[in-house]
Amino acid sequence: MNSTFKKHNRRATFWYIIFYFLLLSTSVASGPKPFPKKIHRIVFIGNSITYAGQFITDIEAYLLTHYPNRRFEFINVGLPSETVSGLSESNHAGGRFPRPDLHERLDRVLTQTKPDFVFACYGMNDGIYLPLDEERFQKYREGITWLHTRVAGIGVPIVHLTPPIYDELKGKAVGYGAVLDTYSEWLLSQRKAQKWEIADLHFPMKVYLEQHRQNNPDFALAKDGVHPDALGHWLMAKQVLMYLGEKGLEEAENVKTTLTIHPNGEEILQLVSERQQFMKDAWLTSTGHTRPEMKVGLPMEDARKKAEVIEKQLRELLKKK
Repeated sequence: MNSTFKKHNRRATFWYIIFYFLLLSTSVASGPKPFPKKIHRIVFIGNSITYAGQFITDIEAYLLTHYPNRRFEFINVGLPSETVSGLSESNHAGGRFPRPDLHERLDRVLTQTKPDFVFACYGMNDGIYLPLDEERFQKYREGITWLHTRVAGIGVPIVHLTPPIYDELKGKAVGYGAVLDTYSEWLLSQRKAQKWEIADLHFPMKVYLEQHRQNNPDFALAKDGVHPDALGHWLMAKQVLMYLGEKGLEEAENVKTTLTIHPNGEEILQLVSERQQFMKDAWLTSTGHTRPEMKVGLPMEDARKKAEVIEKQLRELLKKK
């Protein structure tokens, strides 16, 4: 193992993480506020954390209540177990199936969703829960670069999200937290190296976890070490919203506190969540994938009709102030 590789393996202390996060926060790219007028279809692509999608629901509900005259379509095409590295454990899912690879479906996703803007969140599965290894790390870098080139190549803006944290106290993969630190550091470095747009989820979540665990050793954002709970998803949503230029969110502990700007905020959140739940399955079924054991979604025509009913309900609620 060479010295550079050893350096990647050494993790910072908690106070270094605090400093690192503060340093990054001064250089976060200022995104549009919230999006240019031509942006309507916003696609989120990623793995099971994206598929769970609560952070997407939080973002959509926030923007609806704060920008009621804008019309956005938030499309979730996250796929559980997926990687952008193309790697898989030999015994993944108990040997029932290998991890799906984004390379297999990206073109179909882009063709059908016709995005105006893309958020991509990969990394959690890409090291396949093993210690840091240069070959696996290279596969991740190549996969992310391919994804970026493919989306940017059709003239669509893409923002990469650093992966959420892996909590080794709750998960079983020893050393995997350091892997995601390294993957996130590399992705953040592409702001300067490649002029990419990056929104950092990883290090703000890490700081939050470290701070709260000092007073409560059992505190966690993901019970299994991987999949964030409601608070974890809100921390993710908050970082995306701040990337988009939203202010005053630092102290907001959940999305509901931000929806009080509208008297129907909670009803709006519920309707957005309902629509997101059936539309994500409809999109996955329509675009196709190789992962078994997924829910079959509604035919897209039926899903769109159901979504339009909810859209009308949302517009009525937004009028009442």
